[in-house]
Amino acid sequence: MEITKISDDISILYDNGNIIKCDEIPITHDFADQIYLRQMNMSKDQFVMGAFHNHKHIWFLMTGRVSIKSNNEVVEHIAPCYTVSTPGTQRFIYAHEDSIFINIHKNPDNTTNIEELEKRIVSLNKEEYEQQKK
Repeated sequence: MEITKISDDISILYDNGNIIKCDEIPITHDFADQIYLRQMNMSKDQFVMGAFHNHKHIWFLMTGRVSIKSNNEVVEHIAPCYTVSTPGTQRFIYAHEDSIFINIHKNPDNTTNIEELEKRIVSLNKEEYEQQKK
């Protein structure tokens, strides 16, 4: 079991990549030509541990304020803003206030099958991520 400190008063407790306690966070999906949009609505004081992203993509913070830990660095983001996420990145996100995230992913065959898209877009652990690169 490991504890990751994400801010002065928030720590995340997880075991082998699985968060011990996490509230449900609503996810919605939308599509455009060859694009998959994934929106996550976080409430104040919620946190989430994301999967490992397989591809470079862009994410936007539309509203709110969050702290994100990735690559052993914690960065605070205040909406509106966006950044580029590199392959292999896993994020721990804490919402200081109600926040809306939007991730934009490539979708070359325009599938609307969310399970299939998730298999392409993310890996559940570092080993799975390394395997998909081969």
